[in-house]
Amino acid sequence: MVIHLAQKGVRKRVAIVWAADNYSQESVARALEVGFVEAIFVGCQKEVEANPKLMRYADHISFVEASDRDDAAHRSVAMVREGKADILMKGLINTDNLLHVVLNKETGILPRGKVLTHITAARLPEYEKLLFFTDSAVIPYPTQEQRIQQVRYITSLCHSFGIDEPKISLIHCTEKVNEKYFPFTVGYKEIIKMSEAGEFGPCIIDGPLDLKTSVSPESLRIKGIDSPIGGEADALVFPDIEAANVFYKSITLFLGVETAGTLQGTLAPVVLPSRSDSKLCKFYSLALAAISCNS
Repeated sequence: MVIHLAQKGVRKRVAIVWAADNYSQESVARALEVGFVEAIFVGCQKEVEANPKLMRYADHISFVEASDRDDAAHRSVAMVREGKADILMKGLINTDNLLHVVLNKETGILPRGKVLTHITAARLPEYEKLLFFTDSAVIPYPTQEQRIQQVRYITSLCHSFGIDEPKISLIHCTEKVNEKYFPFTVGYKEIIKMSEAGEFGPCIIDGPLDLKTSVSPESLRIKGIDSPIGGEADALVFPDIEAANVFYKSITLFLGVETAGTLQGTLAPVVLPSRSDSKLCKFYSLALAAISCNS
């Protein structure tokens, strides 16, 4: 992912909301070093200027004054809305405060008719490629329309990574549609038909599939399932936030997997790391957002 960005040689303008914390500063410094961002620090100019790692790249840094965290959020979102920033990144500000500004119907950056969702990319041990999945952070129980948008966004993101025909798996605990207990699985049929009609661009979509049959050809063989994904999914669309979040927490806790995450649906990708995310995770998330600017 990072090599892909470095080879492009294009710098994306990122507005960082109140970067008073070391983790935000470190991740931006690394992105400046690799060379894929122009950093716009909104607020906290003194703190940033006191960081020698950042000031090595002063030619690619600018500042916007802000009186406090909320003012920084308003100014940063306005920059995105006015086309002056390509990426929005959360610094030391509460997520709720930032999202309140992002989602403001009059002055925010979520266009009418768009759905805000979260996409994660993970490099798992023993899996030969990046695995994308949605949504572990935003939508509790997606409606059919929201799930369609999730599929649209995650397919587009895969295309941005150079995956010509991404394999998208619609996740369930089994491979059977169950209208009585899991009515959302009925909607999977519609999504598959939409993909076959080309509504998401080049892609292969199948489901319901469980996690193992999505990413393991051997599991498919053992179960005797014929799926065009072939146990080699590029992306997983989880049925709800509970399943996606448990998967996310499991791979990061037990496997030590570093992830990258971004909000999609907004006028520009939003890097919204949690307090527990590592510096590396925040850096990778910034890289993911930079690539998704073209999606």
